[in-house]
Amino acid sequence: MTRTDVIVDAVGLAEALAGDEPPVLLDVRWALGQTDGHERYLAGHLPGAVFVDLDTELAAPASPQEGRHPLPDVAALEASARRWGVSADRPVVAYDAVGGTSAARVWWLLRWAGLTDVRLLDGGLDAWSAARLPLEAGSVTPEPGDVVLVPGALQTIEADDAAGWTGSLLDARAAERYAGEVEPVDPRAGHIPGAISAPTAGNLAADGTFLADEQLRARFAGLAGPVAVYCGSGVTAAHEVAALASIGVEAALYPGSWSQWSNDPRRPAETGEAATPS
Repeated sequence: MTRTDVIVDAVGLAEALAGDEPPVLLDVRWALGQTDGHERYLAGHLPGAVFVDLDTELAAPASPQEGRHPLPDVAALEASARRWGVSADRPVVAYDAVGGTSAARVWWLLRWAGLTDVRLLDGGLDAWSAARLPLEAGSVTPEPGDVVLVPGALQTIEADDAAGWTGSLLDARAAERYAGEVEPVDPRAGHIPGAISAPTAGNLAADGTFLADEQLRARFAGLAGPVAVYCGSGVTAAHEVAALASIGVEAALYPGSWSQWSNDPRRPAETGEAATPS
């Protein structure tokens, strides 16, 4: 993949929406600790955008064994995608209000399930508003789609793979969580032994858009061997996979992430200063 396979800017998206084959727009208004995403969507969203509930549509039920956001059942994901209006021959653009760090979950899932024309709105809702483009209120019910999803197009790893990973294992959580200084949601603090700290927020410029390619390449210049990424529950790690993809680096996702690892007393945890990828 290249940058244009991963993201589209607000002006480019507006042009596509005005064209003969407008993309399906997915609004993934979610952030850790917030529960008002749907209300904020109803108050104002991109024209034609469909609300996607991350907790119920982009994840299976949470459990200590599988983590806080296990991968959804593919049949359930396919049914949701059809409800959103997704078809095999129609592009998809997802966005949120947090620089794509939530929307990347649906970007990753749809690509994992075989769709290739799926992108993130660079800068999300803020970039759209900054370009003085319109919003609309209320709910959207699109014509149902007919997409068929087949998992496996993107690589995933399990806990045992992470434990023995011989390449670069990136921890996409905030540096203080990696170091074990704080742990707001999971049962133990720290990180997977050998992991490298690469917080997802570091993929973004101050305005919430992706860093330029040369900056991302510099950020990840020290990576060696195959790359895998985890975070707290497999959500923001998807953004890191997207950032790496935009510069041509393939990375596997550990869906269970720290929420699964830290619930297993057999799995060791390291704390302390962060090793970084460069």
